[in-house]
Amino acid sequence: MLSIPPYIAILFILTTLLALVFIYHAANKSKTVLVVSLAWLLLQGIISMRGFYENTTTVPPRFVFLVPPALLFILVLFVTKKGRQFIDALNIKTLTWLHVVRIPVEIILYLLFVNKTIPQLMTFEGRNFDILAGISAPIIALIAFSGERVKKRLLLYWNIICICLLLNIVVNAILSAPLPFQQFAFDQPNIALLYFPFTWLPCYVVPVVLFAHLASVRQILKHARN
Repeated sequence: MLSIPPYIAILFILTTLLALVFIYHAANKSKTVLVVSLAWLLLQGIISMRGFYENTTTVPPRFVFLVPPALLFILVLFVTKKGRQFIDALNIKTLTWLHVVRIPVEIILYLLFVNKTIPQLMTFEGRNFDILAGISAPIIALIAFSGERVKKRLLLYWNIICICLLLNIVVNAILSAPLPFQQFAFDQPNIALLYFPFTWLPCYVVPVVLFAHLASVRQILKHARN
């Protein structure tokens, strides 16, 4: 168990549910999205609470059961016909607003750092600039969707930049975790993401954020060709 104030975990659970609400509405209130999301969160929650991910000495690392399944699911959506139809039917405006969840995520990461469960490099005081995506999301949404025509070029550039911000923190988070390939933060490794409910960050919140960007980019490029 992590020795942290309970309110941090509660705040993160609420943030995860906020991400779920956004993707649910972006998918036009799809029951499938709701059921799959809740089932995945419940499954990972049960596994995490049993301490499965706390063992970091196994080969391969148990972390592979946390992140790759969600990424594989996203890949399947993009390479299958039904998946692409689902992506193209998403509400891109809601997908843009979804990124405001990155603001509370970054605040929670800072609180975890203060409580010595993640390294400083994972916060906005270190190498993590992802909060800029969250802060700019409502501004971009208001500008891009004002007027009769959507400002697609602005949306495209913003999404690409924010994908880079996301990948930056993901790489730093993985390389600072107490895994065989750890490269950073040996004095204070990233241990919080091995415990419930923070395992939901790499297995759900980050994949949802990444998917929202990729789906938006696909829609913008598809409409540009038409």
